[in-house]
Amino acid sequence: MFEAACTAKELARNELPGTTIEVIDSYTATPAEGMVALAAARSAAEGKNLPEVIVAAEKIRDKVNAVIFLDTIRHAYRSGRIPKVASQIGSALNIKPIMTVSGVVHFAGVARNRKQGIERVLKMMRDKVGDNPVHAAVTHAYALDEAEKLKERVASEFNCVELWLSEFSPVMGYACGTGTVGVAFYPEG
Repeated sequence: MFEAACTAKELARNELPGTTIEVIDSYTATPAEGMVALAAARSAAEGKNLPEVIVAAEKIRDKVNAVIFLDTIRHAYRSGRIPKVASQIGSALNIKPIMTVSGVVHFAGVARNRKQGIERVLKMMRDKVGDNPVHAAVTHAYALDEAEKLKERVASEFNCVELWLSEFSPVMGYACGTGTVGVAFYPEG
């Protein structure tokens, strides 16, 4: 996506002479990416100049996290994240992967069931933010009920400055599969 944005910037140079366009790589996806964009938009709305807007976006980019719990390991194979044999063994054992997104997608662990997976996601979030106020977003791929439950847990267990709910994009839904839920977050300050 970053390279596509850079290409668009070059094309726009001809169409919009005199317009300054900067492309920032968020190094993330899901609502974490939106948090970076929102930081830039909020900074611009405050009347900051372009270099200050870039600094605001980069500040959030450097501390935002995304943790995703997949309902099945099949989609991790389909998106090229794991070898076919690992997918077959994982599916036979009903292993559900937990991934983090920071620059690249990282395999962070597995769970045997949804309850265990959600607990691990929340623990990973707790380990990163502790008792600090947090900006958070719960996301899902065709799992609205599960996402709403996760959002309630996040609201009750963390000191949320803001908390929203979002759906995965079609591309993320394809890569992660139906039933995927996750949380994107960064500590205040």
